[in-house]
Amino acid sequence: MIARKKGRPTAASGSLSRALKRVRLFATDVDGVLTDAGMYYSESGDELKKFNTRDGMGIKLLQRAGLITALITMEETKLVTRRGEKLAIPEVHQGARDKLAVLRDLVARHGLTLQEVAFMGDDVNDLGALQAVGFSAAPADAMPPVLEVVDYVCRKSGGEGAVREVVDLILAAQTANPVKR
Repeated sequence: MIARKKGRPTAASGSLSRALKRVRLFATDVDGVLTDAGMYYSESGDELKKFNTRDGMGIKLLQRAGLITALITMEETKLVTRRGEKLAIPEVHQGARDKLAVLRDLVARHGLTLQEVAFMGDDVNDLGALQAVGFSAAPADAMPPVLEVVDYVCRKSGGEGAVREVVDLILAAQTANPVKR
């Protein structure tokens, strides 16, 4: 765990555990977090993306634990729609130019606060959201400005299990001392 900002969670202070216990909504960017940031094109022009099945299972585990899950991406693709449907993610937001605005709408609609949100991102367009939430994380291969502001830098890279790594942290914190909902 790498804590990067003053006043943000740190393992030593126990505030990391408190931040993880508060999480009620888990939202993530797609490209570079759930995927390896690559965009693959076939000869016929079809776009392909690789998703990690362990990340998908992590999302399902969060749902089983009662957390709301969301995808928030600037891209607009049928692939993201299909992945969201396959995982039964209730909140799939594509074409999001302002991810923080999407998060604010989500917390308002679900009766939450931004402090109850965990968000994962990997690039500069995620910075506003990452800096506003109660717990922020990034894959190991995220861009340097992101790595400097998040609460947790994963050991895993995007598309290689980074989401599952964060999910396991959230579930471990909430299972150790469950918060009444």
